[in-house]
Amino acid sequence: MKISLLYLLFFFVLANVHAQLNEPITSITEQQLENSIENNEEIIIEDDSYLQQLLRYIQNPINLNTADFFELSQLRMLTSIQIHHFILYRTLIGKLIDVYELQSIPGWDKSTIEKIRPYINVSLQVTVLNTFKSRLSKGDHLILLRTSQVFELSTGYVSDSSTTTNFYSGSPQKLFFRYTYLYKNIFQYGILAEKDAGEQFFKGKQKHGFDFYSAHIFSQKIGIIKSLALGDFTVNIGQGLTQWQSLEFKKSSDVIHIKREADVLRPYNSAGEINFHRGIGVTLEKNNWQFTFFGSYKNIDANRVVDTTQSQDEFVSALQTSGYHRTKSELADKQVQSQFAYGGNFSYKNKKLHLSISGIKYKFKFPLIKSDIPYHAYTFFGKRFSNYSIDYSYTYKNLHYFGELAFTGTLDKAFINGIMLSSSSHVDLSFLYRNISKLYNSFYATAFTESTLPNNENGFYAGISIKPSDACRIEAYADFFKFPWLRYRVDAPSTGTDYLVQLNYKPNKQLEIYTRYRAKSKAINANFDLLTLSTIVQQPKINWRIHINYKVNSAVTLRTRTEMTWFDKKGISAEQGFLLYFDCLFKPMLKPYSVSLRLQYFETEGYNSRLYAYENDILYNFSIPIFYGKGHIYYININYDVDKKLSIWVKYAQTIYNDKTVIGSGLDEIKGNVKTELKVQAIYKF
Repeated sequence: MKISLLYLLFFFVLANVHAQLNEPITSITEQQLENSIENNEEIIIEDDSYLQQLLRYIQNPINLNTADFFELSQLRMLTSIQIHHFILYRTLIGKLIDVYELQSIPGWDKSTIEKIRPYINVSLQVTVLNTFKSRLSKGDHLILLRTSQVFELSTGYVSDSSTTTNFYSGSPQKLFFRYTYLYKNIFQYGILAEKDAGEQFFKGKQKHGFDFYSAHIFSQKIGIIKSLALGDFTVNIGQGLTQWQSLEFKKSSDVIHIKREADVLRPYNSAGEINFHRGIGVTLEKNNWQFTFFGSYKNIDANRVVDTTQSQDEFVSALQTSGYHRTKSELADKQVQSQFAYGGNFSYKNKKLHLSISGIKYKFKFPLIKSDIPYHAYTFFGKRFSNYSIDYSYTYKNLHYFGELAFTGTLDKAFINGIMLSSSSHVDLSFLYRNISKLYNSFYATAFTESTLPNNENGFYAGISIKPSDACRIEAYADFFKFPWLRYRVDAPSTGTDYLVQLNYKPNKQLEIYTRYRAKSKAINANFDLLTLSTIVQQPKINWRIHINYKVNSAVTLRTRTEMTWFDKKGISAEQGFLLYFDCLFKPMLKPYSVSLRLQYFETEGYNSRLYAYENDILYNFSIPIFYGKGHIYYININYDVDKKLSIWVKYAQTIYNDKTVIGSGLDEIKGNVKTELKVQAIYKF
């Protein structure tokens, strides 16, 4: 009866509300974010720099007549072959007069142009020289305030501090503040502050207010100085074997985009407390040559241990990456380790060839010494560490070859080599081979691998994109990987496979459908006794999904997804899962408000058959819950533009479980079967 009433409420609101959404998240990006969480549930996606950048490009589009290779690559919507063909076309034909000229470029089909259209323009005007004064005075200011809270208090908040030392010392609200000044896309500065739920605020250990503060100044195109970073920034090198701190994706239905591509230095202005450097970085550019140097010093979270058997020597047993400082033990780990890092990158690039040499060194206050368990046998330990690499790429007609060879200071090696080939106007191919030693280690690295970090992995990936017609596209990949040494919960060398086939059908601008089949198999211990080694078994998982997006008219868009999963279908631990949701997005033109709604049902037989679904959220925020058990969820997400300067977002979401009397575990345990969350955000521009 309750579910029926919810459905009636859903369609009643659907029939009486209009809205406009302004978050530029595509279907492919949604799938990439879902895959990131599925591959590593410990990841908390708080790096919204990509979303910030896309929204800035909407306000200040990229001029195709002046854009270089790296500027176009920032869109993450074009392959290296497409960018190469565009620059070659512009060199031969001259400046573009109209965007529709892009249809004449090999590899630029209608769907590609539609994807990038909001972020580009064609201007014949000569860019006015940007003076230092105009950079400081003619930009846009933006203030963002956000708060969120789960209403049902978990065990961590209701524990009696007089009888236990393990409890959340702060309030259940999560708070976020960000101020940014931006002049076009070439100069910005800003500060941000964040408090996670459970952390103290202007009391206790947090007498200075927020738990995390960040500030940055970033400028580009100052004569020979291509980029100058002060404060917090990210470093992105090669194919991510040595260093890649910005948000990047791995395997997805976008099977051709397998290459990392970005400027070495980028500003950091997000809530994540881990993947960035703090100091100074500069990139100098002259003709085809480019040199980058950076230095960073910051304190990081770690588990510090005093070894009484070694004359009170102190060491670190693990680096903490959650960013949480809620309990006494989490506060004890806060910023106890200091990290000094410096490095550089020297590169040469012409129309076809790119060569680059990079190096980075780290020095820590306390040595890192991990626990003496088998899968840690080849993990880095000590106070000093270094990585070096050579990365390269070459474009020949419709073929693009790229790769990176990396090694540590002790000459432990890793390399990635890939090929992207546009064999015809209807078929694109991608291949990638990686071979990463079990001895290879790196910090802040994100390569195209099965594992979270590039370590202890060999693999071969092959993808194909077939376009039999303008309305239809078939995407497929196969990935074969091997882990030569032990891993967490895998007490022997192991292998795995990952297959995906997706059919996309878009006959017109109103209707878009995709159906996806994915089969993945990885090894895991047959039992989980940590004191003894275990035999391993393969546990296959199969997913099937169909997703429909239908634009009813200029104001209303409907979406629905059905997904099923089968875990270890013929094994002794077999489980099944099912998910179904309906979305309604309202988009009336020239209206100051926007609304999205969802009603969802899920049912799984256990945690192994869990499912993931991206949710429309308030601007600059990602929400990808994990669903297992049996229940339903609904939410309403509202945006209202009070005027040209002030915009407000509100999201109300509730999850109701049919098979639980307790949600979560440990300090996050909620008594009951309902979890309710409210998010409120305001953005003021001036």
